[in-house]
Amino acid sequence: MGNVIIPESVTSIGGYAFSGCSALSQINLSESLTSIGVYAFQNCTGLTEIKIPNSVTTIYDDAFYKCTNLSNVVMTNNLVKLYSGAFAECSSLTSIFIPNSVTSIGENIFSGCTGLKKLTIGDGVTSIGYDAFCGCKSLTSITIPDSVTSIGNSAFRYCTSLTSVTIGNGVTSIGNSAFEDCTSLTSVTI
Repeated sequence: MGNVIIPESVTSIGGYAFSGCSALSQINLSESLTSIGVYAFQNCTGLTEIKIPNSVTTIYDDAFYKCTNLSNVVMTNNLVKLYSGAFAECSSLTSIFIPNSVTSIGENIFSGCTGLKKLTIGDGVTSIGYDAFCGCKSLTSITIPDSVTSIGNSAFRYCTSLTSVTIGNGVTSIGNSAFEDCTSLTSVTI
């Protein structure tokens, strides 16, 4: 199974639908798709890129968990909910833009994305869940927008290359161990 085309008649991809399909290298998602289920593409190690269609509003828990060769993810401004672990352990991801339409970044969502170097958080995000970016060892700097009010426990723990953090003026709580073991951190602006 190398290439899969999801037809326009499909509006949701259920849990575990393509889980473990390691030979899957390309998937074309339909513009009528509204949600991607839990573990839908877990361990699809052949996937290198994914474009989330405009129609998708929800990506559920661990949908792309351990897609270790996934290096490019394009999300659109209609995406509203990103649940826990959606892209966890995607170690080849180098850059991610979280659109303004997303209001919360779920727990563990990008944890273990060891290749992630560039992170842009949209102005609609109000909370960052626990362990959200834990172990993103290639991140060097982050800017938390003013819209964010809370940063969860261990959100950026073990981001060992992180040298600078700018936290917007909307933040009212920073969780336990949020920046623990960020051994290169030399500049924090609050």
